[in-house]
Amino acid sequence: MQNSPITKYQPWGTIDLPDRQWPSRTIDRVPYWCSVDLRDGNQALPIPMGVKEKLELFQLLCDIGFKQIEIGFPSAAQTEFDFARKLIDDQLVPDGVALQVLTQAREHLIKRSFESLQGAQKAIVHLYNSTSPLQRRVTFGMSKEEIKNIAVEGVRLVKKLLPELPDTEVQLEYSPESFSDTEVDYALEVCEAVMEVWEPTEQNPIILNLPATVELFTPNVHADQIEWFCRNMQERNKAIISLHTHNDRGTGTAATELGLLAGADRVEGTLFGNGERTGNLDIVTVALNMYAQGLHPNLNFENLDHIREVYERTTGMSVHDRHPYGGDLVFTAFSGSHQDAIKKGMDLRKKEGDSDDTRWQVPYLSIDPRDIGRTYEEIIRINSQSGKGGVAYVLSREFGLDLPKAMHPEVGLLVNEKADSESRELAGDEIYATFKAEYLEKNDPLELLCYDTGKESGQEEVSCSAKIRVSGEEKEVSGRGNGPINAFVHALEQEGLKDFKLLDYRQHSIGEGSATESAAYVQLQTKVGRVAYGCGINSSIEKSGLMALVSAYNRTR
Repeated sequence: MQNSPITKYQPWGTIDLPDRQWPSRTIDRVPYWCSVDLRDGNQALPIPMGVKEKLELFQLLCDIGFKQIEIGFPSAAQTEFDFARKLIDDQLVPDGVALQVLTQAREHLIKRSFESLQGAQKAIVHLYNSTSPLQRRVTFGMSKEEIKNIAVEGVRLVKKLLPELPDTEVQLEYSPESFSDTEVDYALEVCEAVMEVWEPTEQNPIILNLPATVELFTPNVHADQIEWFCRNMQERNKAIISLHTHNDRGTGTAATELGLLAGADRVEGTLFGNGERTGNLDIVTVALNMYAQGLHPNLNFENLDHIREVYERTTGMSVHDRHPYGGDLVFTAFSGSHQDAIKKGMDLRKKEGDSDDTRWQVPYLSIDPRDIGRTYEEIIRINSQSGKGGVAYVLSREFGLDLPKAMHPEVGLLVNEKADSESRELAGDEIYATFKAEYLEKNDPLELLCYDTGKESGQEEVSCSAKIRVSGEEKEVSGRGNGPINAFVHALEQEGLKDFKLLDYRQHSIGEGSATESAAYVQLQTKVGRVAYGCGINSSIEKSGLMALVSAYNRTR
C-alpha cells in the first residue's frame, strides 16, 4: 500500500443534487425482478453450467416466481444459443415469463440473438455498449458522439428486425454499460437518443438499465445518480428504470435499496450474489429485506434450503455460513447473552400466541426462520462462548427440561467447560449426555436402591423406609415427614447424613399421554455453604423428587 499522502487513488466525485428526495422515502412497492443467474452468474463461474444444469436452475427460478430471466448471450456461444432454442422448442417456458437475451450493439450479434428467440411468447432484447470516459478512451478510442451512435444504430437494427418475431411480444432493454462512472448527463443523452429511435409507449415502455458495472463509491452517490437521471429525463412515464449493481465495495445491497428509494422500478441480480469479481446483487437478500419490513417481494423463498441446494449443485459455488438469510449460521447464536435473549423472546411469543397475526419480535432475529423453511432447532448452538440461556434453551426445546432459572448458571458452566476442553461445538445430544452424566447418573457417595412410602391410618405424616448405599455400604433407613421428600430427609438425618438444608424444590411433566414423565429439581445448601441443584426424571412423580434430592446431595460433596 502507498504511504500517505496517497496519489494513486482519488475520491470519486459527487452529484449536484442539493434537494435530493430519496433520503426521506421508504420502499413501499415491489420492483420488477430479473434474474441474471444464467448469464451474468454463469459467466462468472470457473466451470460454466451445461444445458442440464441451466435447465434445472431455470426451472427453479420460475418456481421462485421470476417473470424476467436473462437466459444467456446466444450470439456469443453455441451452447448459449442451443439453450435458448431448447427452452422454446420444448415449450419449457411458463406463461408470462419473458426470456431476456443479452447482445452487444453489433449487427451480426443482434441478428443471431433474434434467431435464438424465434417462437418465444415474450422476449426482452438487452442491448448494451460501454459509455464511460475510461472505456471511451482505453477500450474504444472513440468520442462521445461515436459511442452514442453505436447505441442508436444498434436500436435501429433491433427495431428493423422486429417483423422477424411476429408472434413474440418484444421489449427493448438498453444498458449504458459502466453507468456508474459515466457522466450522468451524457448517460442520459445516450438513453434519450435510444428512446427517440425506439419510440416506446406507456403500454410498452423501454427498460433503461443503469448498471453499477464496477462499484466505485458509496451507495448514497449511486442513489443521487439514479434520482438525478429520473428527474431530468424526458418521458419518464415511457421508461422502466432498472438497477444492476455489482459488489466491489461490498455495498451492492445498500446501493440497490437506495436506488429504489431514488426512483428505480426494476432490479437485476442473482441468487446469493454470484457474479464477476465480488459478485452481482443478491436478490435473495434484497427481497427478504423487504419481507422483513412487511412488504411481500412476490418471490417465493419458503424453502430457502432447497433453493440453496439447487444453486450450489448447479453452479458449483457455495453459500457462506454467514450469508444473509441463506447461510448455515445466520439463525444461530453462540453468544450467551444473545442465546438468553432469544430464549426469552421465543418463550414470550409462545405464551402470547405464536401465529402469523402476532407481530414478530424476537431479539436478534429479524424474521421468523420458519418463513423461509428454517427451524428453531438451528437457532442456538453451543460452544465454549455460549451462555447459560443457550444451554437451557437446548435442554428445554429438544428434551423438555424446563430448568429453574437459578439452575441455569451451573448447567451452563458444566456444558461450556466440556465444549472448551474439546475446543468444539456440542450437538444437542451431547449437551443432554453431559447433563445426564452429572445430574442423573451420579451414585456416589449416596445411592437410593429402593424405598417405600405410606401413611398409617389416622396419621397425617408420611413414612419412608429406604435401602441406601453410602460410600459402598448398604443401610436401611426410615423417617417420617409431611411428604415423601421430607420423610426421606428425616431418614437421612437419623443416620447422621443430613448436613444440608433444602432451598428449592419443583417439578414439571415431560411429554403427553401415557408416555409422560416427571422431572424434579432440588437445590441444597450444605453447612459449609456449598449450593447445588440435583435432578431426577421418572414416570413416578414421587420417585423423581427423591432422585433429585439424591442427585443434589451427591453434587454438594
